[in-house]
Amino acid sequence: MNLTPKQIVNELNRYIIGQEEAKKAVAIALRTRYRRSRLSDELKDEITPKNIIMKGPTGVGKTEIARRLAKLVKAPFLKVEATKYTEVGYVGRDVESMVRDLVEVSVRLVREEKMKEVEGKAKQVVDKRLCEVLLPIYRTSKPDTPDTILRSQILADLEAGRANEIMIEIEIEDTPRPIEVIPGTGAEIDLSGMLGGFFPRRKKRKKMSVRQAREILINEESGKLIDNDSVNSEAIKRAEQNGIIFIDEIDKIAGKSSTTGPDVSREGVQRDILPIVEGCTVSTKYGNIKTDYILFIAAGAFHVSKVEDLIPELQGRFPIIVELSPLTKQDFYNILTVPENALTKQYATLLKVDNVNLSFTEEALLAMAEIAEEMNESSENIGARRLHTIMELLLEDISYNAGGDHPIVDITIDKDFVLEKLGKSLKNRNLKKFII
Repeated sequence: MNLTPKQIVNELNRYIIGQEEAKKAVAIALRTRYRRSRLSDELKDEITPKNIIMKGPTGVGKTEIARRLAKLVKAPFLKVEATKYTEVGYVGRDVESMVRDLVEVSVRLVREEKMKEVEGKAKQVVDKRLCEVLLPIYRTSKPDTPDTILRSQILADLEAGRANEIMIEIEIEDTPRPIEVIPGTGAEIDLSGMLGGFFPRRKKRKKMSVRQAREILINEESGKLIDNDSVNSEAIKRAEQNGIIFIDEIDKIAGKSSTTGPDVSREGVQRDILPIVEGCTVSTKYGNIKTDYILFIAAGAFHVSKVEDLIPELQGRFPIIVELSPLTKQDFYNILTVPENALTKQYATLLKVDNVNLSFTEEALLAMAEIAEEMNESSENIGARRLHTIMELLLEDISYNAGGDHPIVDITIDKDFVLEKLGKSLKNRNLKKFII
């Protein structure tokens, strides 16, 4: 997708409030990729991504910025926790698993795209097969109708979804899961694939609705129509050139080394991440992948440690450092009202299923924003996640009592309701400050 940095920021603004500096940094990084793709192969090889460290408290949008960025351009995206590699039993090569997992994500993306391309052909084959299964059922209700007319009717019913709930027995492929050779390495053996030339694939008969059968059979047939080698090749290429790896909690592996204790492991993890970020070749079951052009975005709160506590070599591989600011009352208000996936819209949509029309007054929204800010200041600052706590406390009774066949109910949340439901909780949190 050929978007300018300003267009990228505008797209991110639809879902993420504030943090303009971070949005600008990732937008430039994404546009640089497009610019690089327009260069000659010789120049391309010389230009590597400018990796980014996002520094800021939890819940201010670090992960969401990276996730939305990847979704925007349909790039393979993987989030990993840096602390995962400091656990007991840590082995250096485990760090390479983040690259293997990124390739898995890429393979899934490419396979889904290829499956959609051949879905039309697969549907035609599957509908003909289902037509033969449904023919005896249709014939019992219309014994005098010629088979040609019945087949035409079945195909029309399948297309319109009128046959979806009919129960049938269908034969489907039984695909055993691959066996992992060494746990955690990603190396697997697909015995069914290896012996496929000698033995036919096992099949099993299952009873299910036409809807379920059609979905399973279309996936089966689409899988036969696509070339797995080209899928794997395209997936490796896309992960190499467009992949984004988000390393969260990188501050937890920062810190000055000591001769004993967990710091040794922390620095060891940094040194093992270093070659992957610098650029190396990692072997996967789909082929080798070079990590030179993968965009790495690291994030951490850095309350205790500082970015400067990372080993110098790793700092050098993250030249762009952006600081995300804590959320204010205005930010909370905007989060509740502006984004397309705003929490208030989500809860209103959910409760509409149970015939509840939920709405909020302006004063109620401002009160919720103010309470969110106060709660974050008086206890642990968890950023925008505080609003999830507030919404659950606020709507607990409404969510519990909704349901059944009652008529449509209009409920408006006003400021008094907010203060009544959340005032006690806020008061208890403030009192804790004075308890020793």
